[in-house]
Amino acid sequence: MKPFYRYAPIFLIALGVASAQTSLDVHLGVSGANAKSTGESVNTFGDNTYYNTPSLNGVFMSFGAGAMFTPRFGFGGELSFKPGKSDYAGLSYRPMFYDFNGIFHPTQSKRIVPELQTGIGGVNMRFYYSQSNCSVIGCNSQNTYLQSANHFQWHSAAGVKFFVTPSVYVEPRFDLRYVHNFTQFGTNWVPQYGVNIGYRFGE
Repeated sequence: MKPFYRYAPIFLIALGVASAQTSLDVHLGVSGANAKSTGESVNTFGDNTYYNTPSLNGVFMSFGAGAMFTPRFGFGGELSFKPGKSDYAGLSYRPMFYDFNGIFHPTQSKRIVPELQTGIGGVNMRFYYSQSNCSVIGCNSQNTYLQSANHFQWHSAAGVKFFVTPSVYVEPRFDLRYVHNFTQFGTNWVPQYGVNIGYRFGE
């Protein structure tokens, strides 16, 4: 759980200023992200066994918060991550995206609030080595942490919040990330499609 503590300031910033703002939104979400493979084969362990590099895909979970300074402008942050590990050229890995954004509501009503975001953040790619150990009493598997790769990212998002009650909303959203020097995959662009369920505190 250590990586999650590292990104806790994303949410503490928003919560710390909430009392002075018109509203505070918090949300949980599920999405899918994609980046194509490099198309390379890698001799990962130096034993002349080559493994194909994968594409980035699968289900991501996210949580975040946004505080509005005015009815139109605010600030927020989000962490998006794969809940499980995936294969990467003989290893396993888990990607995490985190970002800090300016928020803009071009228009709004009591039930429908379009939202635009743009900002910066980072990507943390954690790699693990999986191995199995067997004895007369059975087998067990272990995941050993190897190293992390970190990248800077630009982030933008567009969504629409549909309020099913004065406080609870559902938000279909599209995110687009540009990850600098994302050499683990065949593109720096990472689109992400998902839906958030959130709660609004305040007016």
